[in-house]
Amino acid sequence: MKVFKSFKEQYLQEGVYDPGIFKAYFLAGGPGSGKSFVTSSAFAGLGLKLVNSDSVLTRKLEREGLSLKMPDSEKDQRDKLRDKAKVTVAAQLDLYIQGRLGCIMDGTARNFALISRQQRLFKFLGYQTTMLFVNTSLDVALERNAKRDRTVPKADAIKNWNTVQSNMGQYQRLFGAQNMYIIDNNRSEKELVTLTLNKCASIVRRTMNQPHGYIAQQWIKRELDRKKRWNFIKT
Repeated sequence: MKVFKSFKEQYLQEGVYDPGIFKAYFLAGGPGSGKSFVTSSAFAGLGLKLVNSDSVLTRKLEREGLSLKMPDSEKDQRDKLRDKAKVTVAAQLDLYIQGRLGCIMDGTARNFALISRQQRLFKFLGYQTTMLFVNTSLDVALERNAKRDRTVPKADAIKNWNTVQSNMGQYQRLFGAQNMYIIDNNRSEKELVTLTLNKCASIVRRTMNQPHGYIAQQWIKRELDRKKRWNFIKT
């Protein structure tokens, strides 16, 4: 509890100075799309907070000695850990939002209702929201999924791919054409580094530099005024 309180105070105090403040990036793409590589590379060094229950789940699986191949025999244990991972990530996200820190919402985006609620909350608070939809064919996605350390069963990977693809039009309407980028990633791994990554990094840099809207500007002004008053009282 003391550690959590310490982090909370830090985020609330430093949030106004954070370079990615009021920016929220949503990643979409099924297992094997290359989305995680884009996340770790295109956003490197920007200080944005990663929100990803899968990464938390992976750490919990490893800690408990469970297989990353996701066998059916471990489903009950894995589901309990997945629920715990979601609680952990929800608490992290709440903390980040309180400080209006920049966030990377890294998931498959198969749950449109959830993404819609999150995006609307960010918008209500004054965030600029952007979606990077990393798109591949089903064959490429399955091939890459089979090579990953933590694999998804083939049937689930196919179901997830179909669901994410069917959500594409809804996301275009939700985010708007100017804030929705579809990244074709059917290329080889070498081309992924040189072409896909460069395109994503260019989008991220451009959107990071866009000015804040009215709601964000007012929040920043209030925070700076509050800090000035607090510093005056301390001196």
